[in-house]
Amino acid sequence: MTFSIVARSPDGQSYGVAVASKFLAVGAAVPAAESGVGAVATQSYANLAYRPQGLALLRTGVAATDVVAALVAADDGRAQRQVGVVGADGDGATYTGAGCTPWAGGQTGDGWAAQGNILTGPEVIDAMRDTWLAGTAGPFPDRLLAALAAGDRAGGDRRGRQSAALLVVSPGGGYGGGSDVLVDLRVDDHPDPVSELGRLLETHTLLFGKPDPASLRDLTGDLAAEVRDRLTAAGHPVAGDDLNAALVSWAGVENLEERLVPDRIDPVVLDHLRRQTGER
Repeated sequence: MTFSIVARSPDGQSYGVAVASKFLAVGAAVPAAESGVGAVATQSYANLAYRPQGLALLRTGVAATDVVAALVAADDGRAQRQVGVVGADGDGATYTGAGCTPWAGGQTGDGWAAQGNILTGPEVIDAMRDTWLAGTAGPFPDRLLAALAAGDRAGGDRRGRQSAALLVVSPGGGYGGGSDVLVDLRVDDHPDPVSELGRLLETHTLLFGKPDPASLRDLTGDLAAEVRDRLTAAGHPVAGDDLNAALVSWAGVENLEERLVPDRIDPVVLDHLRRQTGER
């Protein structure tokens, strides 16, 4: 009833799961990931116990293949289960029980595993594999989503579409650095959930992405004057010379505080301010 990819980033710092299904709120059932440990996807009459059990085994250094073997060996319902696991190193691992509804199967490689059941055919997994392997230069969450979208375009779940989710963990990657959850986005019930998940990821990147130091612009001269005028137009006038305080005030309302750098401005923030305040 589901197709997914579990993967490790090339630098080994991030783990994630991207999943879609003709199933309500698939993100509440399938994915699990832990920073520094690995990721698990449990599906096809999903055994939700696989998530904590799989992560616990990975935490002790058990290889992904052995994690999968241990999970299914202890499960009387293994014939109808499907699971994908990736650990801190080596190939990912996948398992498809003989009783899973066809088409069902999976593929693995260094740091990834893709699997699905009730699919239109093996072309779904092939498309996910090819897109994952071709996307080495992109941001890790975008690369996961691209692989999922490729599987969706190739046919996906043969019953149709309903939900999708993306979970990515990375050390200190969460909001304000206070957690390791870099991305946790869910589309629970939607006619085109993978596309909607893409829209949410774009918004997430806008609001919570970290600024590129090479692109930051100094808040001096004409640019400082423009930002001052636009902040005033947006209802956040600058008191005295404290442009940073006014920018912080405005950005907090717009949920852009993660992109602020004192005395400089992220072009993403500047573009948003310009769009909000229109032509000068």
